[in-house]
Parts: sequence; structure tokens; C-alpha cells
Amino acid sequence: MAITTCVFDAYGTLFDVSAAARIAAEEPGRGALAAVQAELAEDWRRKQLEYSWLRAVTGDYVSFWQVTQDALDWAMARQGWDDLELRERLLALYWELAPYREVPFMLAHLKARGMQVAILSNGNPDMLDGAVDHSGLRSYFDAILSVEEVGIFKPSSRVYDLVGARFGCARDEVLFVSSNGWDVAGASKYGFRTVWVNRAGLPQDRLMADPAHVLNELSTIPELI
Repeated sequence: MAITTCVFDAYGTLFDVSAAARIAAEEPGRGALAAVQAELAEDWRRKQLEYSWLRAVTGDYVSFWQVTQDALDWAMARQGWDDLELRERLLALYWELAPYREVPFMLAHLKARGMQVAILSNGNPDMLDGAVDHSGLRSYFDAILSVEEVGIFKPSSRVYDLVGARFGCARDEVLFVSSNGWDVAGASKYGFRTVWVNRAGLPQDRLMADPAHVLNELSTIPELI
């Protein structure tokens, strides 16, 4: 069937999750952070994902905002930091993550082609609203879908069910795009057509299903429709 609906993961796919630490490190008086900002950003993101997986397995759901705070606390503790002001600054910046540079152009092309476009994210609604509004991308999305509706994180099939419930489309009418290999594997097994955005040039995950396409950024997504 023809693709009718393009669905994007948010964090790391549309929005640059490393931006919070990078921007904070450029501010005056942040020399200690500047020296380790890439490491801190990587630890923060890795723990954020790990905590979401563990909570999905155990059924111990909390909001993604709580997971994000817990992950940052771990990343800062690894550096030996107990700096409340820095913590609050990093968390504030997470609500204002910049989109990758190709994202506005790509979304505009999808809408011009009549696609239904949505976000499907682990993020809770207020986090996603903050990022979308700050980026100026609101007009491109027909829906912003959050796991908070079902109380479990991806890659649970209950999360992917939200797309069909919202748009009334068949699974093979959906092009699902994520920078997370595990998310793409879950969506591929579910029956979506998938794109893995492999910005870092990583090996493909050895999981239950493979992506239909692998790209290093998002600008050519409209060409796959």
C-alpha cells in the first residue's frame, strides 16, 4: 500500500539531544563542563534510554521527564558534580532542543505532498509541546503522540498502536523514522515501513527486525514516499 502517514521519533531524530550540554558549555564560567560536555551528553542520553527500557520491562512507568532528570543526576554524579544551578540550567535547555538543520525543509516537503505527519515519542506531552513550539515546527504536525497515553515506553506494541488509532491507517501505510536502532526494530516487527537515521555511522543492531532504509540524515525522507 502507498505511504499515507509519516511518523517521527522526537529526541535524537528531529531534535538534537546533545544541544543542551553543548549550549550550556559555551556559557561563561562553564569551563569544567566544556571539558567533558560530550561525555556528559552521551551518559545522559544512554541512561535516559536504559531507564526507559528497564521501566518498560518492569511495568514501573514514570513520566519521561522523570527519567530525563534521573539520567542527568547519574551523569552528573559520574563527574563528581553536585551543582544544583547547573542541573537546573541543563534541564531548562532540554525543553528548547534545536531541530537538526534539515528538519524544517524536510517536513515542509512532506506536507506539500499531502502526507499526514506525526511525532510518536517517549516524551510526555508538555516536554514535546515545549520542543515543538520552541522550534517553530507546530504547523507541520497533524498529531503529537506520547507514550503517556498508554503508560509504557517504546518499543511496546501498545505505543505503535497509537498511530493507527489516531489516523485510521494500516500499518504498512506508515513510514516510521527514528535514530534509535531498537525503536526501528520494534516498529519494523510491528509492521511499519521504517527508516533508521544513523547519524553516527554505527553498526546495525542485532535485533528482531531490520530497517527498510538507512540514512545518515533526514533530508531525503520525501524521496522515499
